[in-house]
Amino acid sequence: MDSAWAFLQEMIQLYVIGIIGFTVRKTGILNQATDHVLTQLILYVTLPALILFSLAIPFSYALINEFLLLLGMSAYILLVAVCLARWMRRHSDLSARKGSVYEGLIIFGNQGYIGFAVIFAVFGEEGIVYLTLFNIIYFILIWTYGIYLFTKDKKQVNWRRLVRNPGILATLTGLLVLLLPVSWPGFIASTLESVGKTTVPLSMILIGSLIAGITYRDIAFMVKDKYLWLAGAAKLLIIPLLLLPFSLFSVPFSLLLVAVLTAGMPSAPTMSLYAQKFAADAHFASIGVMISSMFSIITIPLLYAVVHVIYM
Repeated sequence: MDSAWAFLQEMIQLYVIGIIGFTVRKTGILNQATDHVLTQLILYVTLPALILFSLAIPFSYALINEFLLLLGMSAYILLVAVCLARWMRRHSDLSARKGSVYEGLIIFGNQGYIGFAVIFAVFGEEGIVYLTLFNIIYFILIWTYGIYLFTKDKKQVNWRRLVRNPGILATLTGLLVLLLPVSWPGFIASTLESVGKTTVPLSMILIGSLIAGITYRDIAFMVKDKYLWLAGAAKLLIIPLLLLPFSLFSVPFSLLLVAVLTAGMPSAPTMSLYAQKFAADAHFASIGVMISSMFSIITIPLLYAVVHVIYM
């Protein structure tokens, strides 16, 4: 009960920061251009710093076992998500421009922004280690299969850009520091910590600002398009709950909780960027991201409660 109350307190704090982001966007302090600036700041500066700081921990063989468990759960749930998304698209009557977006909204979550914010709020640096390991396959998939969904052309996959992705670079560098008998000098570690921990408030301000950007026209579009709701339900509830059978294999509570919460993150804003770049339906993508972001306020605590009850 105490851990559930502690989780709720942390989530309330995150929501308050999100409300601040919503308010400053509505009052004109932030605008749409600022959303892009915040996205770039998190992606290229604060998130890599957080990953590098969190992975600077002593190596242990127990960590290898945890790494393999996280990798196995990640591969499983991403495969499930890909198969479910394909099946749902086949049973829809969406156009090609919307169909690729529909699949992307179901498969890919906002694991880089709100994912890190939520996991850090619950578990601190230890949670970031787990999440970083869990995200390895995800980072590769979103920059390969994610692009293929929109282009259907393997030649469009930019492997050089994948390797240069700041999340991948920070993860590989952090794993190297983790495995080698070295560590960051004190002043570098404290700098990485100071910069990295700003990821949490910046991410929630960004989410609040994005939600504030919803117009009345967007709301009308949301209400009448059933596929946006189906994509949101699959992404926020169905897919993460399909990880629960791992509780039968004595997977530690903290590992399964990180996996379930991460798999239940709202759809990735990257899908909107891909839709714009590859001539898909960017409006459909943007509204899908906003719907899942709004309802994740309810579903994230719900997922925590389900996992907590199973392990009680």
